[in-house]
Amino acid sequence: MDVLPSTAPSTSGSTTDEVKVVSSSSSGEFDPYLVQFDKNDPLNPKNWSNKKKWYLTLASGLLVLNATFTSSSPSGIFPHLVREFHMSEKVGILTLSLFVTGYCVGPILWGPLSEQYGRRPVFTYPFFVYTCFQVGGALAPNTASMLIFRFLGGMFAAAPLTNTGALMADIWDAKTRGKALAIFTVAPFAGPALGPTVAGFIGDNTSWRWLFWVLAIFTGLCWVLIMLTIPESYAPVILVTKAEKKRAETGDPRYYAAFEKQQWGLKRRVHHVLVRPWVIFFTEPMVMALTFYMSFVYGCLYLLFEAYPIVFGKSRGFSAGVSGLMFLPLPIGGAIAVVLYVLYYNPKYELEVERLAPKSVPPEFRLDVTFYACPLFAASFFWFGWTSYPSISYWAPLMSGLLMGYSIQMIFLGLFNYMVDAYIPVAASVLAAMTVVRSIFGASFPLFGGDMYEALDPRWASTVVGCVAIALVPIPFLFKRYGPYLRRRSKYCPADEEHDTIDTRSPSKEIT
Repeated sequence: MDVLPSTAPSTSGSTTDEVKVVSSSSSGEFDPYLVQFDKNDPLNPKNWSNKKKWYLTLASGLLVLNATFTSSSPSGIFPHLVREFHMSEKVGILTLSLFVTGYCVGPILWGPLSEQYGRRPVFTYPFFVYTCFQVGGALAPNTASMLIFRFLGGMFAAAPLTNTGALMADIWDAKTRGKALAIFTVAPFAGPALGPTVAGFIGDNTSWRWLFWVLAIFTGLCWVLIMLTIPESYAPVILVTKAEKKRAETGDPRYYAAFEKQQWGLKRRVHHVLVRPWVIFFTEPMVMALTFYMSFVYGCLYLLFEAYPIVFGKSRGFSAGVSGLMFLPLPIGGAIAVVLYVLYYNPKYELEVERLAPKSVPPEFRLDVTFYACPLFAASFFWFGWTSYPSISYWAPLMSGLLMGYSIQMIFLGLFNYMVDAYIPVAASVLAAMTVVRSIFGASFPLFGGDMYEALDPRWASTVVGCVAIALVPIPFLFKRYGPYLRRRSKYCPADEEHDTIDTRSPSKEIT
């Protein structure tokens, strides 16, 4: 599961707010043959109706829910896979980890391809292949084929995870995008929680292969939804289509779109996609620190797929299906966080936009939502661990999931938006590196999580996680204080001295 997809629409370094279309030739003179959007042009995704935009937002959320649901589902049928294929427990866990490992490879392919050919093809073709690999999982004859299908399925599932965030940036302006993304990001938390629940009940009552048939049906229906209702939203590609139509209507071959004139050599594209994200990652302290923190939080979410079966299954004797139900407070807590963000924090941001206009809001304003969430995330693991005794009602560890889901959602909303705002010219490269590192954490934590909870017992294992989380709590506070200084020294952040002269202690900007 890629909890938050990349929202930057372009890896070419352009701003995520608008697609800028040059209206003059390279000499600075007006070019009558350069095709652009007209004023209030219905072809411009930014001019689409709110009804259409919200439909696409919800439909995109469903696609992400599908991918994340598929990522965690095998955790509910691990014992059945182990018995069927005579695999070790560790190999069984690989059916989850390898799917997430596919997220490390997929974004490298789908991000650049969506910018070369548009969003719609990168939704359509990979999702169809992703659906086929779910059929492969249902028919898998042995361990090797199952693991291969899971890895390749994750790689192709990364297409909607990468592409949906880009679609959000295509259709929403900067002021409204935060609200749309907040609602949209409920899906990445709901999917992993529902996966073990559905899988557990299927495994308890019928063949585990029916889980993959259900996944194949679900992904197939989503593919039909894409084919029938998801339009092209990438403005440069839309303008190419408009230019082609103009040439056909007029018979004049001189009409062109700016995108048609771009020439990227192989060397430049390889450097841009494979090298630049890591140059930024290893040279920017903010990127490295926040990526590590978000990846740790992300890994902890996947750690629960090993911890919950121990606490609720082995200790209390719950069936796989009932143990899966214990995950439901996580998305409920995330939904509570989104409601609070939309009704309270986002209006504060909109007021700040108006107060500082025409200046832009400092990125550090985005960090305020994490000031409570970071310590609450650490507290949720202490709560979960020290109420996990079988003698204590299961409601006690169960309800820790509300706090955990709430804090995870707020941490990601705050840090993710901060990274986009601070590094907006190179946001796609920053988010690409973050996605790979985060996926590595998500894939690796389940591999040692079960052993840790067995060896230390749930109390002390959760204490270890909680102590690491406490050690990371100061990170957003430090960047709130020193972020402007670090941004001034960075060659990748936009040069905007206005940000750094604003008093960040203003009452209107403080949460505490």
